[in-house]
Amino acid sequence: MSTNSISKLTTQDFELNSNAKQKISKILETSNHDPKNLIQILQDLQDEFKYLPEKIISHIAKELKISEHHIFGVATFYSQFKFIKPGKHIIRVCMGTACHVLGAQSLLDNLSRDLGINTGETTKDDLFSLESVYCLGCCALAPVMVIDEDVYGSMTAAKVNRILRKYRKEAKPKQNKSGANKK
Repeated sequence: MSTNSISKLTTQDFELNSNAKQKISKILETSNHDPKNLIQILQDLQDEFKYLPEKIISHIAKELKISEHHIFGVATFYSQFKFIKPGKHIIRVCMGTACHVLGAQSLLDNLSRDLGINTGETTKDDLFSLESVYCLGCCALAPVMVIDEDVYGSMTAAKVNRILRKYRKEAKPKQNKSGANKK
């Protein structure tokens, strides 16, 4: 985890309210509050909250009677754990051999430039997160990009721009005839 990521971690807004604590308690009960089940606990927490906020790490450290440092040590060892709140849409670019040969790096660079973020980051409007992955198993469609669960193959810069416009348009609030936003 880079220093930049750690500083973002400490500035994330996450409210550890009674609802969140209740969900955490259920997860800890499933694991019998056993620190030996830490990886499963972290996986379950991430499934529930989509990332591992610092406040959750602090809370489970107290509940499991282990240090936050130990939890961060385990969690940062595995690339599956996220410490920064993901965007509404997660964009994954395949960097496998077929995709790489057919321009995946250029695709990733264009996305990074267009979104104004690097891999592992989220846009300021919380709409997109950008990730690179080793292989998506869609080699015949190379280069491949996945947004959430939607697979896009044979990607070009023009296709990426068209697809991102669609997601951005869907995210904008609709306006009624008077110009006011509809809820």
